[in-house]
Amino acid sequence: MSEVNEKTPLLEVRNLRKLFPGKSSFFQKDKAWIKAVDGVSFTLNAKETLGVVGESGCGKSTMGRSVLRLIEPTSGDIIYRGTDFSKASGAELRKLRSEMQIIFQDPYASLNPRMTVGEVIAEPLKIQKRYKTEAEIRAHVLKVMEVVGLNTKYYNRYPHEFSGGQRQRIGIARAIVLNPSLVVCDEPVSALDVSIQSQVLNLLRELQESMGMAYIFISHNLSVIKHISDRVMVMYLGHVVELADKKELFDNPSHPYTQALLSAIPVPDRHAKRKKILLQGDLPSPANPPSGCVFHTRCFKAQDICAEQKPELRDIGNGHLCACHFCGGACAQAEKSEENKEIL
Repeated sequence: MSEVNEKTPLLEVRNLRKLFPGKSSFFQKDKAWIKAVDGVSFTLNAKETLGVVGESGCGKSTMGRSVLRLIEPTSGDIIYRGTDFSKASGAELRKLRSEMQIIFQDPYASLNPRMTVGEVIAEPLKIQKRYKTEAEIRAHVLKVMEVVGLNTKYYNRYPHEFSGGQRQRIGIARAIVLNPSLVVCDEPVSALDVSIQSQVLNLLRELQESMGMAYIFISHNLSVIKHISDRVMVMYLGHVVELADKKELFDNPSHPYTQALLSAIPVPDRHAKRKKILLQGDLPSPANPPSGCVFHTRCFKAQDICAEQKPELRDIGNGHLCACHFCGGACAQAEKSEENKEIL
């Protein structure tokens, strides 16, 4: 396996697609394919956190699981440390998977209720055959429990004896026990109380600093994304519509969908004025996405070209990527033309 230097991404995803077969109807005999993830491309550097945000149903979780091949992608390339992970099989696949782990959203459903805490955390070690004796496995598990803030006396207890926050710590311990380089965090704090959320987020940041892991952090909470991410990727209906450095994206959102999301963030000062952008209609069906730009049916800046031509994800400056016909200077011109129309 080739080593990654500072200029080479840890992970490179190219044109990732995941289609699910839909149901046929009386009028449509052929099955409609549900385009859950449709042409997603991005890179992830070592020790970096890429935040992924979007509405429920936009394909965030499917994308994350497809990257790890927990769900087999329909097409696309997944390059991990210079190796084509999408084509790996057998022993090579098992070895690569030990370096790529996931923290699930639901701390209640993600743990086997018939296994003790020690057994849950030790399972990856046994699958990968990291140690020869039970004593060695137990010693390593106890060390990991201490790292994530779990009392080692809980080793023989069962998941139902713990709170949601403690269960998520067990899930985090299971994810890091193999010392991975990449962890997909699939909304790991959305099911937790606000006070517990901050504890888990701080734990994840501490683990990243001490272990040097990279995160794909999936969430619909923009405040959480802003707190933990280095770069942010915005998804809509299976597509990447904007990707930029965190500060750049929050200070200068270019895509209309990103602008609408950011306008919905609550402001602490009730007297502060912020123009809220209300999107019309519901999220279209991924089985029958709109033509051209998938966002044009709800976009407040849509023009004729939006329904006819799909915009490319392009660099509008300083690595800021946007998939809109009117991103950057073109967007300003479009706004001026709309203002002129209103005046006339």
